[in-house]
Amino acid sequence: MVKVGLQLYTVREAMERDFEGTLRKVAGLGYQGVEFAGFYGRTPEQVKAILEETGLVALGAHTSYGRLLHALDEEIAFNKAIGNRYLIFPYLEEKDRERWEEVIEDMKRIGQKCVDAGMVLFYHNHEFELTEELDGQPVLEAIFAKIPPELIQMELDSCWVSYAGFDPLEYISRYSGRLLLLHLKDMVIKTDGTAETVELGQGEVAIKDVADAAISAGVEWLVVEQDHCAGDALESIKTSMDWVRDYGNQGGRINV
Repeated sequence: MVKVGLQLYTVREAMERDFEGTLRKVAGLGYQGVEFAGFYGRTPEQVKAILEETGLVALGAHTSYGRLLHALDEEIAFNKAIGNRYLIFPYLEEKDRERWEEVIEDMKRIGQKCVDAGMVLFYHNHEFELTEELDGQPVLEAIFAKIPPELIQMELDSCWVSYAGFDPLEYISRYSGRLLLLHLKDMVIKTDGTAETVELGQGEVAIKDVADAAISAGVEWLVVEQDHCAGDALESIKTSMDWVRDYGNQGGRINV
């Protein structure tokens, strides 16, 4: 059965103030795993200890392009020590988007090193990989056409697919079998056309349909994320977990 995790970027300010205490609160809300976005100066031993205490699973770690490129051995060692096998390419700066072919070759090399170490490399999208093109197709599609599945898997951010004007259900179906992680995120479109992420069920994304499709496609983890919270982030993730529980109670094939 699919599991539910939290991308810790959502509660980054709380993590900065109280790393261990925040993870205890996340576990107390019912999240089964966490996706790291930095370790706030903790050692692998400290991270592993709080995971063991709370019962949280390290489901993945967003790791910058620079770290993947220049400090991969260190990142692999750290993540292995905390029990995480999934390294996730989280974002590409604008200066690097002018050389997609080189970036893709870097991804292949990083992916192979991950395979050799018993790890898995993922790519996490925003909207620009769908609005920008490479070889006459959205960059996201080009990445996964040019790199074989054994070297890179997909973490689809369904919210940003929607914001870019594409159908997340179509992408979920297309990459079934290569899509182990999915960011479950809701948003509203403001009057200036920009997106504001909100708690699950509070926005415009058909998140129930997205969750249904992702589970049918065999995802391992639905990962709740809210890029920016208008109020207290811990209250926001509680509201989103309330939606998840309600979804599960209506037959959503999750158990939290």
